Amino acid sequence: MSPERITLAITGASGAQYGLRLLRYLLAAEKEVFVIISKAARVVIGTETDLRLPAGTKATATALREYVGHDKGALTVCGLEQWTSPVASGSGAPSAMVVVPCSTGTLSAIATGASNNLIERAADVALKERRQLILVPREAPLSAIHLENMLKLARLGVTIMPAAPGFYNQPQTVDEVVDFIVARILDQLGVAQTLVPRWGEVEA
Repeated sequence: MSPERITLAITGASGAQYGLRLLRYLLAAEKEVFVIISKAARVVIGTETDLRLPAGTKATATALREYVGHDKGALTVCGLEQWTSPVASGSGAPSAMVVVPCSTGTLSAIATGASNNLIERAADVALKERRQLILVPREAPLSAIHLENMLKLARLGVTIMPAAPGFYNQPQTVDEVVDFIVARILDQLGVAQTLVPRWGEVEA
């Protein structure tokens, strides 16, 4: 079943549009989304997009809604040290979490259970409560350390989905390339999507 409440973390790897586009479609699907953005991600978002995030969680939530263009769904932005957030506890956390893009630093912290900020803690909660956790790393080349961390997490049931878009659908724009990965994430979450036809399907 598609989760109604989802934690979305955006970290400092390149590929901010993956997280922002996913937020757009989760809200369009009327999901309740808890968003956590790392300090590095704020820099990357400002570098890779025309979005400039203000200080403060409420102002950030307003800016995100304006950027994605949806008033549907429920959006809560959580601070990196907001330990009273529902995502910090197994008794209140959503049943699914996505980290997109996922930096290799965040990947390492999750693999070791560091829990030094709310992103890492929320992922730790997902692991200990055996809830769905999807990590979308975007790095190249990958070192043995990165691969070992991915293998460790995959063995714990984490879905590792590198941001490696396919091209069999012949994308014509950057948004279409981004949406390929977003569509795969939505598929993993069980959220209906029509962004990209599945292999073997004929586009209507």
